[in-house]
Amino acid sequence: MNQPPAPTLTPDVRRRRSDAVFFWVMSAISGIFVVLILLLIAADVCFTSWSEFTSALRKPEIQAAIRLTLLTCTVAAIASVWVGTPLGFLLSRYKFPGRVLIDTLVDIPMVLPPLVLGLSLLILFHTPIYGWDLERLFRDQIGLPITYHWPAVVLAQFTIACAFAIRTMRVTFDQIDPRSEDVARTLGCTRGQAFWQVALPQAWRGLIAAMTIAWARAIGEFGPILVFASATRMQTEVLSTTVYLEISAGELDAAVAVSLLMVAIAVLVLLFLRLLNTRGAQ
Repeated sequence: MNQPPAPTLTPDVRRRRSDAVFFWVMSAISGIFVVLILLLIAADVCFTSWSEFTSALRKPEIQAAIRLTLLTCTVAAIASVWVGTPLGFLLSRYKFPGRVLIDTLVDIPMVLPPLVLGLSLLILFHTPIYGWDLERLFRDQIGLPITYHWPAVVLAQFTIACAFAIRTMRVTFDQIDPRSEDVARTLGCTRGQAFWQVALPQAWRGLIAAMTIAWARAIGEFGPILVFASATRMQTEVLSTTVYLEISAGELDAAVAVSLLMVAIAVLVLLFLRLLNTRGAQ
């Protein structure tokens, strides 16, 4: 008896099946990292309870760390945008001698090991350079000691955060058509006026994004702060070093509580950036 011929698949059916296999394979590979992040957060949540979380955050030293973190991160973020905006504009708009070198130098804080950066800051302020002792200058002439005090926290955060602010602002200005600035200059504006009145207003979303990214990067800084500012309770302790101190003291519940607080802050910052990008694309 003759067997009926096997049904042949049309090209559209084969394409849909191939696309389905591709989708599931890519999703399975991609989901590994997503699942890992979810498991990390779930582990922290399961490790503690709400009462333990609130009890840890009521500790005076942790509340002081929260206040210092908010203050130093805000100062570092504002300073990062003030420096990052003009440098990002220059790198985006002009070609000048040494541009490639400067473009490389601003990336160094992002690729250096954090402990190396903190050690470099410590050496900078305690090694006289051509007769200038920065630590003594700030302490004696200005009355503001740097090393192992709260200004060291700001400087350590700023050194990292500013690099991200510069990159964000450069990308922002790269996406803005420079022709409007050229038109303003043909109408009598100086370069400074074209920057302040034309380029900068168009870059407002980038400014907010740069400050947000700089603030978020500053809050997660640990290595340079530990080396350059130390982690003194009620003086130079910020949230990142609080986790280290609580673990060192065997207070895992408090360490996990602070970790969850930092995770919540990170989620809020990222959601804000996503919302900003979504509105900017509309």
